[in-house]
Amino acid sequence: MNYKQALKNPIFKIISKSAKELQLDAYVIGGFVRDYILQRGTAKDIDIVAIGSGIELAKQVAKNLPNNPKVQVFKTYGTAMLRFEDIEIEFVGARKESYNEDSRNPIVENGTLEDDQNRRDFTINALALDLSEDNYGNILDPFNGIQDLKEAIIRTPLNPDITYSDDPLRMMRAIRFATQLNFKIEEESLKSISKNKERIKIITNERIVVELNKILESSKPSIGFLLLEETGLLEYILPELTALKGIDEVEGQKHKDNFYHTLEVVDNISKNTDNLWLRWAALLHDIGKAPTKKFHKKIGWTFHGHEFKGSKMVYHLFKRLKMPLNDKMKFVQKMVYMSSRPIVLAEDMATDSAVRRLVFDAGDYVEDLMTLCEADITTKNPKKFKKYHNNFKIVRNKIIEVEERDHIRNFQPPVSGEIIMETFNLKPCREIGTIKEAIKEAILEGDIPNDFEAAYQLMLKEGEKLGLKVKK
Repeated sequence: MNYKQALKNPIFKIISKSAKELQLDAYVIGGFVRDYILQRGTAKDIDIVAIGSGIELAKQVAKNLPNNPKVQVFKTYGTAMLRFEDIEIEFVGARKESYNEDSRNPIVENGTLEDDQNRRDFTINALALDLSEDNYGNILDPFNGIQDLKEAIIRTPLNPDITYSDDPLRMMRAIRFATQLNFKIEEESLKSISKNKERIKIITNERIVVELNKILESSKPSIGFLLLEETGLLEYILPELTALKGIDEVEGQKHKDNFYHTLEVVDNISKNTDNLWLRWAALLHDIGKAPTKKFHKKIGWTFHGHEFKGSKMVYHLFKRLKMPLNDKMKFVQKMVYMSSRPIVLAEDMATDSAVRRLVFDAGDYVEDLMTLCEADITTKNPKKFKKYHNNFKIVRNKIIEVEERDHIRNFQPPVSGEIIMETFNLKPCREIGTIKEAIKEAILEGDIPNDFEAAYQLMLKEGEKLGLKVKK
């Protein structure tokens, strides 16, 4: 079978010419070939295998390109990379790999194309297109990868126990590909992931998070998280989620399974946002429920303070997984902490003051918070579902109305601390904070408008209450 049409980009002819000049054989391998056959759009990265030095081939290609792009060489890995237009091309020499038990870093030897295809993680990633002049575009498919693509199957080229034990990150990659492509993991392969799950401990958290992010960025993340749970990997990676699993019953009273509810929320939010960190917030929004779960005879199951507890757990989870402890983490914390606020507003009649406080506390993230809360509606009762969504529309409209009138978002007091100090001839002291707090509360409650004159008059009254004298 020939796939010349896959190689219409001029870069492939230049690689072919460069390989001939060096008397090397070269092949396009992996994701580019897979995605072309699946018609998944134009690839932005291409892997080239040379039977010989990949670094030398990269340098020769750069010489033959009109702009002579810079070649980045990674001697430790025997690879090189260059950019052509908006495509990243990585070159590597064909190699044979063997592994020590306590590391996923292989012992590498030069090898044949067959050796290189044997070391690939899955049959669908072992497909190669020949770039030689005589066989240009011919496909090499030693493990029936094309058939697996047709049947939507993730399968390892060799014994899955060897593939996963050698490099346990491949277990995460299998689940990630199954999620992204909506493929099934072949039965023996799936069993092997469960069997080798403890090997995930030798993988760095940074590499695990890359795969978790790709699962979360897919159109239906629950596929991946259900597989992580089924294989036992989730317990090692995100025990905060597996702790939500199960339904307790006391005196005939049950609560919903918060693990499966969480996955529904993540799928719901993924239909409405590509924001990775908002998807993380959806994944973690209920993690505080496991440690706060209590049963009371009169009221049944409660999870009091789970939002506060959950927001604290977010920090420890991010730290453990070596995720960024920056504004992204603070955003997730804020979403988890506030995740029930709009729900309460939607259940009650939202007053202007309650909406003002919501906008004040959420700031620029109020739309994200509303998106999260709407995703949190997982009731199967059509009447309730419609009612909640209609209530959220009312809250959204009220947010717009209050914001236009009162300008609460990113609130700055109309009267500054400097004006208070100047008016009452004060140095920095507690009374300034007391007056500013009184002005803020009056604006949020709607007692005064959010403007200077009203705030100034209230400042004078509050100062008088505190026994302060206006400077003459």
